[in-house]
Amino acid sequence: MIRPSRVFACILVFLAGPHLCAVAAAPKKPALPATSTAIDEPAPNPLVIGIELTDDSVQSRLVLELSDPVDFRSFLLTNPNRVVVEMPELLWRPATTPAPSGRGIIKNYRFGQFRENDSRLVLELNRPAKIGSVEMLAPKDGSGFRLVINLSPATSSEFAANAGWPSPAESTPGKKTSLADNARRDMRPLIIVDAGHGGMDPGTHGESGLLEKNIALSVARQLRDRLEQSGHYRVKLTRDADVFIPLRDRVEIARAAHGDLFVSLHADSNEYRDIRGASVYTLSRGASDRETANLADKENLAGAALGFEPADTTAMADFILSDLGQREIMNLSTRFAATIIGALPAATEVHKPLPHRSANFAVLKAPDIPSVLIELGYLTNPDDESEMATQSWRMRVAAAITTAIDRHFAQAQVIQPPMAEAKVAPLSGHIRGVRTLPDQPAQELTQ
Repeated sequence: MIRPSRVFACILVFLAGPHLCAVAAAPKKPALPATSTAIDEPAPNPLVIGIELTDDSVQSRLVLELSDPVDFRSFLLTNPNRVVVEMPELLWRPATTPAPSGRGIIKNYRFGQFRENDSRLVLELNRPAKIGSVEMLAPKDGSGFRLVINLSPATSSEFAANAGWPSPAESTPGKKTSLADNARRDMRPLIIVDAGHGGMDPGTHGESGLLEKNIALSVARQLRDRLEQSGHYRVKLTRDADVFIPLRDRVEIARAAHGDLFVSLHADSNEYRDIRGASVYTLSRGASDRETANLADKENLAGAALGFEPADTTAMADFILSDLGQREIMNLSTRFAATIIGALPAATEVHKPLPHRSANFAVLKAPDIPSVLIELGYLTNPDDESEMATQSWRMRVAAAITTAIDRHFAQAQVIQPPMAEAKVAPLSGHIRGVRTLPDQPAQELTQ
């Protein structure tokens, strides 16, 4: 499965051939939150956030992970032999571009803008092949929308018989996009579940060696499973493996996917071992107390301290708090935090006397998505650590957060049945069509 983007920048390196091409993105600048007029503006182009390649002599598969479903058409061309997939204009920002093995069907590939309003993916081939299928899949198991291209070996005569430019009657992409159309009609709220830390950044740890990154991911998966089983929600994990995702990219993943609610899961630590219990945090310009200020600094600078990402210095909280259009997002975040605090005591100890606190947390800086950070407990407290190590505790906590999410959306009266034809978009505070845009477009692709 494709992993979410670590950074929205890429360098494409090809193995051989005359059509060498590089695609790069400039460093991102902090994006200002959209004003209330943005809802009437055209939506930004869909975003390619990941590429997965499986390539051998028997079958090859290339998968694009996208923020939105798109129309497409595919065809074969000769001299050189290649597969072409045409799509609407996309923003190409995969975290990595996996290289072909050299022994499989795909020799190399390139992508980018072909002409105004059109993008193209070109797969150059080592040997003749046929297109087994090209299909758009709806989100599943934490991934985004996926355009899946399957290739299998063919004879030279088979390839030549099926190659050629599409006829004018086939000029409109979308001949095979019923799944994309269905995905567009799936108006169930999208919950972004963010498992804190990961990879070379383990977060905090307990005396037994229990790591924050493992607890967060385990609870995130439990929460995803419960939410999906309910049939009321779509769910996307910012990470579904032990990988490092920069804080800014976690926010970008949520916004690119049009998330309706953002839940970041962590475990805490404190020099006083008797302090225990879960806490819920929301965004604010200043910290509500000294401990929260220290926690925000620790979370915001964790990756920077390890040399994995620059320190967070954006003033996004100031922009959000100073914009009346975004204050409603802050209110929804606060209301959701209170709902979680009301549900958690059924599953775990809650911090006393301040279960809800706030500070300038980098991971909560999506100006258009209600966002909370849940510290599930203190790994420095023996009782909390002992409970966190058990599967039963993690299941109870996931159930409690699910209950809180149900209550949150029930208040807005937006829970939709699976794949329903919804009359209105989910009213969770998310502003439709608002997305953070990388600054640098892909270079032009001429053929």
